[in-house]
Amino acid sequence: MARLYLFAEGQTEQTFADTLIKPQLAQYEVFMHNPILTAHAKKKGKVHRGGGRNYVQMKNDITRFLKQEKAPDVFFTTMIDLYAIHPDFPGLPESESMRQDPLQRVEFLEQRFAEDIGDDRFIPYIQLHEYEAYLFSAPKCFKYLDAGRTKEIEALQAIASQYQTPELINDGPQTAPSKRIIAHFPDYGKAKSIYGPLLAEQIGLQVIRSKCYHFNKWLSRLESLNGEGISS
Repeated sequence: MARLYLFAEGQTEQTFADTLIKPQLAQYEVFMHNPILTAHAKKKGKVHRGGGRNYVQMKNDITRFLKQEKAPDVFFTTMIDLYAIHPDFPGLPESESMRQDPLQRVEFLEQRFAEDIGDDRFIPYIQLHEYEAYLFSAPKCFKYLDAGRTKEIEALQAIASQYQTPELINDGPQTAPSKRIIAHFPDYGKAKSIYGPLLAEQIGLQVIRSKCYHFNKWLSRLESLNGEGISS
């Protein structure tokens, strides 16, 4: 059995990974430890987690875990957003020329991230463009919040229909997936870390995978880790 450490940007991703990804990977004999919030500061020797986007602290944290866990069947990954990514992220200036092709851009940044960490067991994943894109895989899930708001749900469905994949929904600070959702369902913004994973459960992991190609590619790689660990 392979083991996996996942570093999550926020509590929404942390809960999503624990409730949906962890049991999925267990079917492939990949044991995922409890998801870890990314570090954003270190004061008086104590690491502070969640709510921050400090690349240096996140890198140092991941590197520390890599040094502690040296077995070839232990792997490491991330769930962080491309949207509002930290200015110090490796390769970010060069990636600006790829904005017209978000998939190429995110894969380039993941490659630079992997090179910066420098360990083959590290599998970086950057969300296109943020977690809430997954919820556009089936906007009817918002009936869970308020079944009577059919017009708002139809508005979200109309947005989703404009894109080949929900992962391409991101036009700016006011039109990123989470901003679009909050515009129609303000309550979501008040409790994202609770509603986000619950709505994803309503959709189901397989539907999200069928709509979100970059996410599916990453999850498929994680499902194969037990074989990679054995071959190592």
